[in-house]
Amino acid sequence: MARTAAIGIQDFEQLIQNHYFYIDKTHFIQEWWESGDSVTLITRPRRFGKTLAMSMLEKFFSVSYKDRGDLFQNLHIWENPKYRNLQGSYPVIFLSFADVKETSFIQARKKICRILKYVYKQFRFLLDSDLLDEYEKEDFRSISVTMEDNEASYALKTLSEYLFRYYNKKVIILLDEYNTPMQEAFLNGYWEELSAFTRNLLSAAFKNNSYLERRMMTGITRISKESIFSDLNNLTVVTSVSDAYADCFGFTETEVFQSLREFGLSDKKQEVKDWYNGFTFGAVSVIYNPWSVLHYLKTENRYLLGKYQF
Repeated sequence: MARTAAIGIQDFEQLIQNHYFYIDKTHFIQEWWESGDSVTLITRPRRFGKTLAMSMLEKFFSVSYKDRGDLFQNLHIWENPKYRNLQGSYPVIFLSFADVKETSFIQARKKICRILKYVYKQFRFLLDSDLLDEYEKEDFRSISVTMEDNEASYALKTLSEYLFRYYNKKVIILLDEYNTPMQEAFLNGYWEELSAFTRNLLSAAFKNNSYLERRMMTGITRISKESIFSDLNNLTVVTSVSDAYADCFGFTETEVFQSLREFGLSDKKQEVKDWYNGFTFGAVSVIYNPWSVLHYLKTENRYLLGKYQF
C-alpha cells in the first residue's frame, strides 16, 4: 500500500512519525559531516527540500533528540554504527529567516531580533543552572526585540559559549533561508543597512567563534561575497552547479520512478520524464522538484502535470 504523499511537510519528525511518503536523504548527514567543512552554504531553488534537510540535521544531531534513534532506525544513516553514536550528541542552534519579509530596515531588524529572542527562549534552562554568573544572566535576559546592535551581533556567539560550557561540547548552528531578508532589503531599498547588520551577526557567529563545531546555511541564491560574507574566508559554497550534495536535495530520476511504482503509476514514467525532464545539479545529476512530484503522486492525475509545472 502506498504511503500518504503529504504536501508541505517541512518537519522531519512529523514526516517520519506519521509514516508519510519520504525518500531517504539521510546520506546527506554523513556526506556533510565527513566533508569536515567548518561553514557550509548550500543554495537550491525553492521547493527542493532545503528546510526539511535542515530539520533532519537538527533532529539527528541535537541533544534535545537524544535517544530518538527511532526517527532514523529504518533509514540509510542508521546502518553505520559511527553515526548511531553521533545521534543526539551535540547542542544545536536552529533558526530560520524565511519569514523576514519586511518593507523597512527597522521592521526587518526587529524581526531578526525577535527570532534571536525566540532562540534564547529555547535555552532558558541555562538561567536555572549555576553555569552563568549574575552579569551573564543579565545579558541573557537582555536579548530582546529592542536590543542594541552590538548585543544582536554577538547573540549567537554568546549563546554558543553558554551551551559549550553547559554541555562541554562544541555547538552546531543551522541557519535556514539566510538570504530572504537580503532579497527584501534589495527590493525595498534598505540593502546597505541590513547587509551591515547581517554581516556583523554572521561574522561573530560563524567566523570568530571558537565554540562551534559546524555551521550550515541554506538559501535560494548566494549573496555576493563582498556584502555579508566578506569576513567569512572559511565559507564553503555549494551552488546548483556544484557536484557536492547533488543528489541530497530533490529527487533523482531513479527515485521518481521508484515513487511512481509505489503509487501504481509505473506506466507514467516516460510522461513524467518528457514533461519535467529534471534540473541538472553538478556535472551529471538530473534532479526533479519534490513539490511537483508529490503533487502528481497525491492526485494520481496526469492532467495535473501541466497545472503544477514548476
